[in-house]
Amino acid sequence: MNWTISYFNEQVRKEISDWPVGLYADFLRLISLMEEHGADLRLPHSRAMGEGIFELRCKGKEGAGRAFYCTMIGRRIIILHSFIKKTQQTPDLELKIARRRLKEINRG
Repeated sequence: MNWTISYFNEQVRKEISDWPVGLYADFLRLISLMEEHGADLRLPHSRAMGEGIFELRCKGKEGAGRAFYCTMIGRRIIILHSFIKKTQQTPDLELKIARRRLKEINRG
C-alpha cells in the first residue's frame, strides 16, 4: 500500500513548487520514493530532527532546500514547512515553525 503526501497548507505547497527547477526536481524524486516506500528514508536524503519531525534534504545545482515533514496514522506524510538553505546549519526559526505546525495538527 502506498503512502499519501499532503501539505500543511497551500502556501507550503506553493513555496516548494516555486523552488529553482533543480531543487524542485529533487524534491519530487524524493517524495515519489516516500509515496512508494514510506517515510523511512535515511541520510543523505532525510534525517530525524526530533519530536516527530524529519528533514527532507533536497539538492540541486542551485543549492540546497529543506522540507520538514511528519508521519501520521494511515500512511500519511505531511509536509509542514520548507526553505532554501543559505547557511551550513538549519536555522532554529525554521525548525520552530515546523514544530508549531506539528502541534497544530496534533491538536486537531
